[in-house]
Amino acid sequence: MLNRKFWFGLCVTLGLILTLNTPAIWSRSLLPSKLTREIRGVWITNVDSDVLFTRDRLATAIKDLRQLNFNTIYPVVWNWGYTTYPSKVAKRLVGSSLMPKKSAGILINRKLTKTEGLEGRDVLKEMVTQGHKQGIAVIPWFEFGLMLPGTSDPAGSDFAKLHPDWLTQKQDGGTLWKEGKDPRVWLNPFKPEVKKFIVDLVVEVVRKYDVDGIQFDDHFGLPSEFGYDKFTVDLYKREHQGKLPPTDSKNEEWINWRADKITNLMRELFVAVKAVNPKAIVSISPNPQGYAKSAFLQDWAKWERQGLVEELLIQVYRDKLETFIGELNKSEVKLASLHIPVGIGILTGVKPKPISMQQIQSQIAAVRKQGLAGVSFFFYESLWKLTNEPAATRKDGFRRVFAQTVARSTIIK
Repeated sequence: MLNRKFWFGLCVTLGLILTLNTPAIWSRSLLPSKLTREIRGVWITNVDSDVLFTRDRLATAIKDLRQLNFNTIYPVVWNWGYTTYPSKVAKRLVGSSLMPKKSAGILINRKLTKTEGLEGRDVLKEMVTQGHKQGIAVIPWFEFGLMLPGTSDPAGSDFAKLHPDWLTQKQDGGTLWKEGKDPRVWLNPFKPEVKKFIVDLVVEVVRKYDVDGIQFDDHFGLPSEFGYDKFTVDLYKREHQGKLPPTDSKNEEWINWRADKITNLMRELFVAVKAVNPKAIVSISPNPQGYAKSAFLQDWAKWERQGLVEELLIQVYRDKLETFIGELNKSEVKLASLHIPVGIGILTGVKPKPISMQQIQSQIAAVRKQGLAGVSFFFYESLWKLTNEPAATRKDGFRRVFAQTVARSTIIK
């Protein structure tokens, strides 16, 4: 007999799908003319940033964000093959319940002699406590999704070494993929044990912490070059009368078949999250739809149409304002915004590339002009650091665009 959690999750999913086929429940036309709700978020990571590594620094950062009228943080909880919170799931499968100090030190490119690191702490619990105290929503971000560091990466984990059969392959049998200069490998989302690991990890966070939701980004997918491992090929053959997958990794049917399998995993996650906490927001922050699907088999427009997404933050990291606005005008963006809060991810800078406050402000204005639900910035350290402008100038710039406190846009009541 199927258990109660399964039926509950199924009812939630079917309910949302039916809702999306009725008149719009989230529409720009329903928003008041005066801005009273808006997502004002920021991603907090452990790469090129040490904000997570001491209690005091983290508490100060959250207070600063509140004073500047931010209302959401998306803190990393899974990257480099480790969790940033004490995890029984990770301990069981990786042998470590928390990102080791040596790996954290490599990530921020400095020694941790003056920090407490993550050891002996529950940094996610601290963020939930401090965030809620300041009226800020905390939505943990599973940054690496299905991606792992390559085994040769000095900052990497032992995950890929411990579970080599969990990795998918390219046509030549290789497992490595380059993200910039960094070697990466990818978990096979078609294997039951991989799906179980991802679901268990997410459920652990939602059950253990009083979080406001969870979020996946562009790494919750698979580069289209992958899927040629024996397990996936055999699965494809069973469903295609013995035919092999196309040698063209961009073949439309082959793209759709793999993308639909990842959609099925997204459905499992949605049902599992809702069974634990119906009010936990399922949020995603992908690339624009065309690229997301063709390059990473991530058909988020279908996820949204099937009621599997409750908040969408599209990464539109473009310098030219005309190009930026063009992405906001895409039909799939407009369609999604009729059903759920749709915000835009804005780049505030990365270590080798500072972004001016003028560009940030013009992009925020464009998002508001389109009637979208808000913005989130990548990433915390470049809000007023990693920039050519004084910190005071940057903070004043955010103070101007976020002049008043507002509640965050949300579909969850």
